[in-house]
Amino acid sequence: MHHPSPGAPAALRAVNRALAGVILLLLIIMVAVLVIPVSLQIFSRYTALIPAYIWTEELARFCLVYAVMLGAMLAVREGTHFTVDVYPKLSPRGLAVMELISGVFILIFAFVFLWWGWEFTEFAWWRISELAELPLWIIHIAWPVAGAVWLLFEAERMLDAIAVLRGRA
Repeated sequence: MHHPSPGAPAALRAVNRALAGVILLLLIIMVAVLVIPVSLQIFSRYTALIPAYIWTEELARFCLVYAVMLGAMLAVREGTHFTVDVYPKLSPRGLAVMELISGVFILIFAFVFLWWGWEFTEFAWWRISELAELPLWIIHIAWPVAGAVWLLFEAERMLDAIAVLRGRA
């Protein structure tokens, strides 16, 4: 007789692990790219050798938005986002209960980001940025993507918490 594995299914765990790896790589790239336009902006203020480029402000803003959203996705995966440590050291069951309670609120935020983030993206679908003339949906899509990723990551955390409460983990 086959018994289900405790906690989140192995497939969900594998998808989330791979997704977190891709998100971490994208986050590193976004922060690295962010350094370039910000550095150009700073150096152009203090030297005539580097002209003041207007596009650097827009690129910096886009990179910053993505860095924040990617970081928020990873924080949910690691259980460090939307978390406040108020209680003393709890038992594993107590931690599981707290994970489920906080998980409900994270799921609410995820649905808000997914639902209204998609409307936000649709609003920007045919618009372009002022300076670089990039399609604005590229930046707006970060919100519904974050919501979808939070759903996946929090599902794993909540299934693990349920397994602890059932005594399987």
